[in-house]
Amino acid sequence: MAPRRSRITRRRRRLFRLARTVTAVVVLVVGGFWWAGGEEPSAPPLASAPAASDEAASGEAASGEAGGAGAEGVPREGTGAAAGAPAALDHEAKPEAPPEGVPPSKSVPSPKATPSPKAVPRSKGTSGQAAAPLPRSRPTTVAVPAITIEAPVTDLGLDAAGRLAAPPVDNPRVVGWYAKGPTPGERGTAVVVGHRDTRTGPAVFLNLGVLNPGNTVRIARADGKVAVFTVDRVKTYAKDDFPDKEVYGATGRPELRLLTCGGSFDRKTGYDANIVVFAHLTDTAQKI
Repeated sequence: MAPRRSRITRRRRRLFRLARTVTAVVVLVVGGFWWAGGEEPSAPPLASAPAASDEAASGEAASGEAGGAGAEGVPREGTGAAAGAPAALDHEAKPEAPPEGVPPSKSVPSPKATPSPKAVPRSKGTSGQAAAPLPRSRPTTVAVPAITIEAPVTDLGLDAAGRLAAPPVDNPRVVGWYAKGPTPGERGTAVVVGHRDTRTGPAVFLNLGVLNPGNTVRIARADGKVAVFTVDRVKTYAKDDFPDKEVYGATGRPELRLLTCGGSFDRKTGYDANIVVFAHLTDTAQKI
């Protein structure tokens, strides 16, 4: 009887080994098909990411100004984004750049015709006492602490049409000073302009319109003095109805005008308004 049990035991062992081998083969075959068939979950495509909102995709028409006193260098355009980048990465607070045919000189009305001091009332809005006028000295740096601006100054003149030239669009962080007018701190009305935005993005005067009466503008001069101006008011004027005398006219004391573009933006005509900050000299300091 012992030999018979031994034969049965050997058969069971062989069957067990065969079953184990078959099971292993089946697992390997099924696993190979699964692997080759790409059943592994893949990463979601970029297209499945949430789409940018209409407001973010279209932007607020405030960027890409071609030049003139309105491009602080905010710009709002997607031209600087890499190809294929999501629309949400484009600048949101700026309009698209205007066409090449829009001359930057249209942005700022000409300041060349200024009336006599008696013809224009003094800027109103704050109780800051006017400081004594300073001698003539060209500005070198403009700082506006309330909107964290500190920018170098370049001289500007008038173009062939008698309009104030624009600061360089290739350097949107620079402001321009009308060099044929009074210097900041000198008796008269000094005029400083800056871009609101350019084709490359926001510029130096992007947030000029948020200034309030009582804010200060500090302008360093070549003579080492800093002319400190106090903001009286901030106004927006349609370019078709720009009050030259009110903005550029002398008042008998040292005053300052900061200008940039404002209003709505059109691809063909640019911005339709100008933002003007009225300020007067209230102090002299030694540091910006």
